[in-house]
Amino acid sequence: MIYFDNAATTSVHPEVVSAYTRLLTEYGNPDSLHTIGREAKKKLEQSRTRIAKMLGVRPDEIIFTSCASESNTQAILGCAIANQSRGKHVITSNAEHSSSEHAFDELERLGFEVTRLPIGRDGKISLEDLRASIRKDTILVSLIHVSNEMGAVNDLNEILRIVSEHPTCLFHADCTQSFAKIDIPVQKLDLMTMSAHKIHGLKGSAMLIKKSSVRTQPIIFGGQQENGLRGGTENAPVHTVLAKTIRLAMEEKDQGLDKKVRTIRNYIAGEVEKIPGGKVLNPKDSVPYILNISFDSMTSEVLMNALDSRGVCVSAKSTCSSQESGGNPILKKMGCSDQDATHAIRLSFSGNNTMEEAKQFILILKEIIQNYGLQL
Repeated sequence: MIYFDNAATTSVHPEVVSAYTRLLTEYGNPDSLHTIGREAKKKLEQSRTRIAKMLGVRPDEIIFTSCASESNTQAILGCAIANQSRGKHVITSNAEHSSSEHAFDELERLGFEVTRLPIGRDGKISLEDLRASIRKDTILVSLIHVSNEMGAVNDLNEILRIVSEHPTCLFHADCTQSFAKIDIPVQKLDLMTMSAHKIHGLKGSAMLIKKSSVRTQPIIFGGQQENGLRGGTENAPVHTVLAKTIRLAMEEKDQGLDKKVRTIRNYIAGEVEKIPGGKVLNPKDSVPYILNISFDSMTSEVLMNALDSRGVCVSAKSTCSSQESGGNPILKKMGCSDQDATHAIRLSFSGNNTMEEAKQFILILKEIIQNYGLQL
């Protein structure tokens, strides 16, 4: 099998599996006051403290959640509702993850005014558009850092400079596809989302970093957990191993992950462009972890099915919208043609991928295209 769908989820690191397996036999509720409950709580808080030290934030600024969608929803809905006395205008883009998109839809239903900034052909928002859109009653800007479809990178430092000119406005960055891959100004952000299963961790394990000065309200009610912001029994085993997950991912980044993945990505991109009708749709400065390509001769569905039958895993769009009909909406918003939007597939890479896999993928791809009647 060749697995090129790491933006959807990654394999779990063996060390994480080992640590998690051991913890599964420890069944204490972290909020119980008996010995095994206190031990579970101790390990949970040790994980929180270790993560805080690695990222340069305070332990009480880390909120453990179940997934990036929950973190995004907590950041957007929780902060907007808690701070609406200062204004009811919020800003996002028209190319966010579906969790953020639907959270802003809900804010509109609640009477907030939402400005959705358009992205350009480079997949980014315009900084000038952002500057022009912020008003005195703007209380929140929420933007994706790295596009889960195209790998386009919004410049968080420049966005922070603009938002910081408005002291009553908060900034939330969805760093699900960028965490432990490219640099993030974590300490400067008001709110930040990450998810473990994008960096070889466990599904059901994620995090929202929230500055202690940021006012918010829970979206899951019922208890004292996570400083009163997330009611319900904490999933202690997955959150306990999140510290190890992050440490391993950051070590991999420091050991040259970007260079390795870029070599694979550039090889595939170069070979695709040699195939008649083959196109690379990514912006030139996108991250190397995501590659979006299309072929004039084959729709996304046909090509994905053909690759799947040969043991190659790719996608056509984000898994959170993979069941929806129609072409890739982000490509359309970038100004790509309808044909490209309905013929595109997304490849996404991790440090587990190899050049041998990349070369085998190109061979399989050429065979599939030849079988569909295109002369190479």
